Amino acid sequence: MTNEITNKAVILARGLGTRMRKQDDGAALSDQEKAMAEAGIKALIPIDRPFLDYVLSALGDAGYRRICLVIGPDHDVIRRYYGEEVQLDRLSIDFAVQEEPKGTANAVLAAEAFADGDPVAVLNSDNYYPVGALRPLREQGGSGVALFDWQSMTAGADLPEERLRSFAVGKLEDGCLKAILEKPDEATWQALPRPIWISMNCWQFRATIFDACRAIKPSKRGEYEITDAVQHSIDVFGEPFRVVTTSELVLDITSRRDIASVREKLAGVEVRL
Repeated sequence: MTNEITNKAVILARGLGTRMRKQDDGAALSDQEKAMAEAGIKALIPIDRPFLDYVLSALGDAGYRRICLVIGPDHDVIRRYYGEEVQLDRLSIDFAVQEEPKGTANAVLAAEAFADGDPVAVLNSDNYYPVGALRPLREQGGSGVALFDWQSMTAGADLPEERLRSFAVGKLEDGCLKAILEKPDEATWQALPRPIWISMNCWQFRATIFDACRAIKPSKRGEYEITDAVQHSIDVFGEPFRVVTTSELVLDITSRRDIASVREKLAGVEVRL
């Protein structure tokens, strides 16, 4: 198994923000929060400062230094903020454009030139991941995934159980990922061994992932899914994905109602970019 330790990370910030755009009278938002929510730009939702600043700072704390933001062709506000306005002391930020929203595997492909043959971490722009997951994921080298304890997330993340049940579940064998199960049905869910480890799209990939992204077919949703590329890597390429498991929480900012809870949990968190 390789032991390639990287300082590169890719953040998928191309999403359309469909659920964030949805009106919610139960979510008390400031004018600035409402403006970003209506634009669907979750990365820039102001939690004292843009939410993505916290995500980037955690990556810096974990030892990553070179960051690529995968954005859409019309995301000038993100490019301007991170390319011109914000002060960067320990991180450098590049951009890659996913021309059309064709799924997470297609978004990863947009960052192939940035990776340039090196391993890269890949994560969402609307999740704040704990350094306790990011650092060991980086330091173990090679391909890997951080998986999170479903019961801990249910108890502490202020997310509805229905949403948590919609996340993919990792099946483990000898410390490696054997399979990734997308939205398991009730019978499969009940048969899963406990604890249940869910994926929040926090990966580290070797360069072979790009060949896997090109090899897969669209899912039933018509998108190229990174979970399908991972399964292809495991089954066809024989790529081992070592697993980091943790009971620490991931903060998810999918909808307007998440904003108040995330703001409370991030209060006092220092940001260093």
